[in-house]
Amino acid sequence: MKDVRILFVLSGFPLRFGMSGEKLKQRLVNCFLKVIYPTLAVANLSSLSSLPAAERSQRETPLQSKRATVEAWLTREASTLQKYRLDLAEQHQKTLALLRKQQTLILDEELIQWKRRQQLAGNGGQHEGGLDILQSWCEKLADLIWQNRQQIRRCEHLTQQLPLPGPMEELLRKLNADITDVISALVTSTFIIEKQPPQVLKTQTKFAATVRLLVGGKLNVHMSPPQVKAAIVSEQQAKALVKNESTNSESSGEILNNNCVMEYHQATGTLSAHFRNMSLKRIKRSDRRGAESVTEEKFTILFESQFSVGGNELGFHVKTMSLPVVVIVHGSQDNNATATVLWDNAFAEPGRVPFVVPDKVKWPQICEALDMKYKAEMHTTRGLTEENLVFLAQKAFTSSSNNPEDYHNMTVSWAQFNRENLPGRSFTFWQWFDGVVELMKKHLKPHWNDGAILGFVNKQQAQDMLMSKPNGTFLLRFSDSEIGGITIAWRLVWNLLPYTTKDFSIRSLADRISDLNHLVYLYPDRPKDEVFAKYYTPPLSKAVDGYVKPEIKQVVPDGDNILDTDAEFELDYPMDVARHVEELLRRPPPPKQRKENTDQLLDHSPDDE
Repeated sequence: MKDVRILFVLSGFPLRFGMSGEKLKQRLVNCFLKVIYPTLAVANLSSLSSLPAAERSQRETPLQSKRATVEAWLTREASTLQKYRLDLAEQHQKTLALLRKQQTLILDEELIQWKRRQQLAGNGGQHEGGLDILQSWCEKLADLIWQNRQQIRRCEHLTQQLPLPGPMEELLRKLNADITDVISALVTSTFIIEKQPPQVLKTQTKFAATVRLLVGGKLNVHMSPPQVKAAIVSEQQAKALVKNESTNSESSGEILNNNCVMEYHQATGTLSAHFRNMSLKRIKRSDRRGAESVTEEKFTILFESQFSVGGNELGFHVKTMSLPVVVIVHGSQDNNATATVLWDNAFAEPGRVPFVVPDKVKWPQICEALDMKYKAEMHTTRGLTEENLVFLAQKAFTSSSNNPEDYHNMTVSWAQFNRENLPGRSFTFWQWFDGVVELMKKHLKPHWNDGAILGFVNKQQAQDMLMSKPNGTFLLRFSDSEIGGITIAWRLVWNLLPYTTKDFSIRSLADRISDLNHLVYLYPDRPKDEVFAKYYTPPLSKAVDGYVKPEIKQVVPDGDNILDTDAEFELDYPMDVARHVEELLRRPPPPKQRKENTDQLLDHSPDDE
């Protein structure tokens, strides 16, 4: 009976892959007639020994013939079975290659692009988009990989039940190992950070983050929800983790509330862990290199978890690292820390060694990063114009060229960007730009969106622009000499000291412009009330209970015709020069600047702007 069962296995294993219905029935009938029945006859050979010699000889010959027939058939069927097995293994190899190709498309292209958009979003780039579509792709891929793995394991089991000479067992072992590597890569790569922690991280301040396992629902990981742990590690530790090298078990700081259990959301099919109240209690800094400051030192938040799938069939230890984090202990460090983050987000390359960035980049790349940051902070579609970018290039390169093409092939180093001060100033290029952004987004955003602020204009350019305009024409430009300052320039009149955030917390820009009667037209020829009236503060109400509320107004000492004695005039305008000299000879020098019931001073120094 054991031999009969083996014959059925020999006949039946290939049948399941090639026949069905009537053909299957006919195949089984033929198997019985050609193999099983003769085999039963062959089994009678063992009983011939009890027969007389003559009878035994007579019956032995046909039985031997039938035995040879059965053995030949078994050899053919074993060969056919082995062919079926090899063909099946070849199909599994082809399927595995297709699965790898699809996984490369999803993980190495789509997911990497999503992560790149997420990084650029840290600089104000377009939002990275939802993960639902990516999760759907990953889940379908995981389902296909898991089904193929189960089929390969079933083939291994059947091969072990009926071993045949040949390479089949080794082929199946390799297939199983390869398909396991593929599912492992999918699981580990889809453990991602959906919501990044803040990249400028202040100690003793709460922060949040969210990690997500895209294939967690499909692989039923939520049936035994895993715990995720967060730790802060240094750049050197991050490099070792990427290389799978052993690292110091100690983290580079202490994070409070750094453990969270992953939760499954039935409606969306997502498995994620939401860290809502983490706080960096302390940080351990490494030795700094050369001129590197603490705001250039990068860390990362490491999230890791352990779980199993397939009824503990496969175990996983997954890790993922956040975007680079700069740790600060005081708000005054925020400006420089933001520069480090902006440079890293803008110029990091996919697959880099943590957290290597180029030391120099082309000026157009800087322009793109600054424009992205400016529009994001201002929540506006009015970005930096070509003229604005030329102004910034002149400042960065200490150049006077107005031709944008002159800067296209020039490079900006990190030191030029935010390590070395601008010539004659006590601040860097980035610190000046960031000061402008902070001033604008806090106080002047509507005026920028209205097009009322030119901003990126130097003193000489302002004079040239106003020279041909009527007296009373003015424009608004950013101060060259003060971080986060904006000043009013108008025709043949003193330039006012720059306004800063402190000034606008006392009285708004629109009200200050309203106070100055000699300001008539906003460059080039727009009546100021047409531009700013909607932002004026309404008149004060009448006295209440006999008390009159005081009102702060801006005034310019000595009337409306104060001339800028430090203004620079071109010799190409002799009438302007003559009129200027005549006025100076006719009247005494301007009085010493003072503050008379006002919060605004005059600026008559050509270097103050």
